[in-house]
Amino acid sequence: MSATTSPEATPAPRKRRPYAPRVPLAERREQLLDAALAVIVSEGYGRVSIEAIAKRADVARSVVYGVFENLGDLLGALLDREQGRAFHRLLATLPETTDPRDPASFAAQAVRRMSAMLRADPDTWRLILLTPGDMPAVVRDRVEADRERFRRQVADWIAAVLDDRGDVVLDARILAHALVACAEHFGRIALTDPGRFDPRQLAAQVEVLLRAVWPPR
Repeated sequence: MSATTSPEATPAPRKRRPYAPRVPLAERREQLLDAALAVIVSEGYGRVSIEAIAKRADVARSVVYGVFENLGDLLGALLDREQGRAFHRLLATLPETTDPRDPASFAAQAVRRMSAMLRADPDTWRLILLTPGDMPAVVRDRVEADRERFRRQVADWIAAVLDDRGDVVLDARILAHALVACAEHFGRIALTDPGRFDPRQLAAQVEVLLRAVWPPR
């Protein structure tokens, strides 16, 4: 009697990852950066790896290594992309012209634009505003450098308003720190609890508060 192999003894066929079709290098690069961002936002920096990114993008590890040398190279490219986008969009929230006669209205318009910016691209802002405990120091340093650049932009705007009004009591740098910290606080709330404050109400309150400091002329 010939021996037969029982079904239990037959090894299950190894599941192979679907073949990743050839796509232009630039398109593949963006796909992998998107996958890395999704892993970081959903699972944190501690879980990001070449394997996790490949799995999220549904490609083999070799595909990732065909675009990036290593994980550090990939994360550096992700930071370059997201910080570039974020800073450009953040500057775009500032109205084109500053009217020193009514700076409160100018600030309220900026708040409305920032609210729309957060709704349009929440993952980028989660990467920047919701800083997890496992964020690498190099990432934290780069985020803080862009934060300081934006503070200087706000301080320059405040200084122009104060100079036009001949106000020598208020300090532009201190006010810039306070306004940026306030904007970040409400930005975090918008990302974690979007229904808590109505953006229109928030902008209106900013206008009321700043008019107490700078009444329109």
